[in-house]
Amino acid sequence: MKTIKIVKIGGNIINDEKALNNFLADFAQLKGPKVLVHGGGKLASELAKQLNIPVTMIDGRRVTDTQTLDLITMVYAGKINKQIVAQLQAHNANAIGFTGADGNTIVSTKRPAEPIDYGFAGDVITVNPQILTVLINNEVIPVFCAITHDANGQLLNTNADTIASEIAIGLSAHFSTELYYCFEKSGVLSDIADDNSIIEQITSESYAQLKADGVIFEGMLPKLDNCFHALKNNVHKVHIGSTTMLFNSKNKHTSLQL
Repeated sequence: MKTIKIVKIGGNIINDEKALNNFLADFAQLKGPKVLVHGGGKLASELAKQLNIPVTMIDGRRVTDTQTLDLITMVYAGKINKQIVAQLQAHNANAIGFTGADGNTIVSTKRPAEPIDYGFAGDVITVNPQILTVLINNEVIPVFCAITHDANGQLLNTNADTIASEIAIGLSAHFSTELYYCFEKSGVLSDIADDNSIIEQITSESYAQLKADGVIFEGMLPKLDNCFHALKNNVHKVHIGSTTMLFNSKNKHTSLQL
């Protein structure tokens, strides 16, 4: 069974044009089948401010009303996604941009309004790997933004970490899947103020303890929850760290195991 890398890049990489272009140049040269998933960066919030569209965040998650959904669809699925695809083409890496609606690849359901109403936020129900498998086997790179659909014509804002995890799970019947969460740090840190305090391995047991001790909290919790969800559903390997771990496995980063 072929190995495939599902790589999610975070907002801080997208916010820095030079860093993003350097990463895409390297990613284009990465051997073997691969999928790229990207978040939205700060651009949506910046444009919302210019257009006088209120930005409401609860626990670090965006509340998506109708205006906000229109805006993030234009930014995520339009500007950012197509710029990434164009850069990959410039490096001779054939890529196609996706939302979950394209090819019916990711179907979600609108998150219930209780206890918190996040508006048009989507929780993934299914990933349909058939079209992706055909493209990947023909050396085409799917590039996913953080938009899915409900199969009834409604687009939904969906967490990019979750999309990456669910794609890795969905492709696990066809490939040996490896999931990489890339962001500005070199891994999960035991001390948020010390970039060198990388926790190199986290298991289900040690994760529970790290949470109980308050070492891991806030935004890192949903990311790690996605990691262990993937491992419990046939994803072979999960790693968190800077983009350098993709090209040199000896670079310090965090590996996760059940």
